[in-house]
Amino acid sequence: MAINAPEGTRDLLPDEALFWSRFKQMAAEVFGCYGYLPIETPLIEQTELFVRGIGEATDVVSKEMFTALSGENLRRWVEEGQPPKAKSRLSLRPEGTAGTVRAVVQHDLVPQGAAPAKLMYAGPMFRAERPQKGRQRQFNQVGVECLGAEEPTIDAEAIIMLMRFYEKVGIPTRSMRLLLNSMGCERCRPAYRDLVRAYMDEHADDLCETCLTRAELNPLRAFDCKSPGCATVMADAPKITDYLCDECREHYTAVKALLDGAGIGYEEDQALVRGLDYYTRTVFEVQVTDGMGSQNAIGGGGRYDKLAEEVGGRPTPGLGFALGFERCVLALEAAGVEMPRAQRCDLFVACVDDAVRPRAFALVQQCRDAGYACEMDHQHRSLKSQFKLADKLGAARVAVLGPDELARGQVTLRDMGTHAEALVGLDEVTAELGQALL
Repeated sequence: MAINAPEGTRDLLPDEALFWSRFKQMAAEVFGCYGYLPIETPLIEQTELFVRGIGEATDVVSKEMFTALSGENLRRWVEEGQPPKAKSRLSLRPEGTAGTVRAVVQHDLVPQGAAPAKLMYAGPMFRAERPQKGRQRQFNQVGVECLGAEEPTIDAEAIIMLMRFYEKVGIPTRSMRLLLNSMGCERCRPAYRDLVRAYMDEHADDLCETCLTRAELNPLRAFDCKSPGCATVMADAPKITDYLCDECREHYTAVKALLDGAGIGYEEDQALVRGLDYYTRTVFEVQVTDGMGSQNAIGGGGRYDKLAEEVGGRPTPGLGFALGFERCVLALEAAGVEMPRAQRCDLFVACVDDAVRPRAFALVQQCRDAGYACEMDHQHRSLKSQFKLADKLGAARVAVLGPDELARGQVTLRDMGTHAEALVGLDEVTAELGQALL
């Protein structure tokens, strides 16, 4: 039986793999203009990091994390009843924020009085959820985290930067909607949480079992429930923006004013809570309006001013966002944007017979050393078949080399678009190729 990729995973074939590479490069260019520098964190972290940081009541921690044990630790647990120590309980990262904040705390990247640490990452994340279009068990994200600044300018800057990135990638602005909300802080949110819990208790008969559990652990998560019945109930629940403290209200007002000044359109969505427990104050999400069904969120994030303390650091305000590569690809497809082809061939060197192969091989290497994508036949095809191969590879030019051309120190250079031909000296091919491609 053939062995296929695990359920919920997919191969990035050459065209998409090339776009993923360009996607990361575009992110580095856009985010770099705002001072963000790259960071690489491990794919696995101690499970406790996500339990403490993301929240035990979230679906990510309670249902979706892939937890890893070594064979020996698993044997001891099963055969001897010895559960592994905390440091041996590892999980594949389900998101990038907790690990980045852990790295900032561990390496003291924001000493007191220092400028904020602005960091960006790109790579795979893992969640054990039901695979469907736009939702995979292994998926790729690009994200940023800013630790050490609590001013609303950081919030607005991140949102503007995110929208600028989408524009650079090619997602039409008209096909996106930016949702905005405030989650309050530790001073105003507890009282609001109690109000929501009391409201949910009054409507318990109309809520799903998951939301009844959430009512005890974190009632705000019910706003994120996809059940139509729960959505109807929560639509009439108390709104967080009606219960913000003065400081949170001022912060939220300032963020909106900055976005207005930058010409960034947004919609206030008081049901927007995002899916993770660490968020405070500003939260935001970007959705695509057409062609993606229910999995239409392509990125989002918010402020998390208490997360550094949760993972053992000093009080350090933070804000970040993440965007999904696969979701962005779907958004581009929905908008009719074509993906770039991975295959590039500036020149194909065709051999009339095998006698000229050594010189053709040398010409191929010469062109490659000059920075051009160059190919030749390695299977002794006929000249006609070589031209078919060159066409399949999308070659811009074909250099035909035969015994007569070799004797004169020349090749016949054909433009595959216009079919125009010209004799060119062997030592002039790279210069001619550069001029032709220009």
